[in-house]
Amino acid sequence: MNTNTVQTMVQQTIALRTNGKKLHNITHQVDAILSQSGIKIGLCNVFLRHTSASLIIQENADPDVLADLETFFTKLIPEDASKYRHTSEGADDMPSHIRSTLTKTSETIPIANGKLALGTWQGIFVWEHRNLGHTREVLVHITGC
Repeated sequence: MNTNTVQTMVQQTIALRTNGKKLHNITHQVDAILSQSGIKIGLCNVFLRHTSASLIIQENADPDVLADLETFFTKLIPEDASKYRHTSEGADDMPSHIRSTLTKTSETIPIANGKLALGTWQGIFVWEHRNLGHTREVLVHITGC
């Protein structure tokens, strides 16, 4: 083990404008931050700074997977204001918080040979759970050498 290795840390925020309930692939933006960092081995943490959207690693080749996920969550978590107490921001707000709770707001991906060590069919997605678009902030924190 080389004890003279210098660790580097990089943080950058991705501002993503969503356009309603949809999965938004941010893999290329995270890849670009990693590439600029020069880090070859380490960890990349991606953190979504919101409570009515989520962050997932999912299939990036067949869009039917993403559509089926949305259909499943629509059936699982109905947008029916009569079912919730928190309705001040609209009928889609509380269901959005529930969706976010059932998924994640952060992911950690290993870095190998200067690349995200994602599987062949994996991509990083921000999943907007609200009906209207929002600007979402994703904090990318990369540590390594």
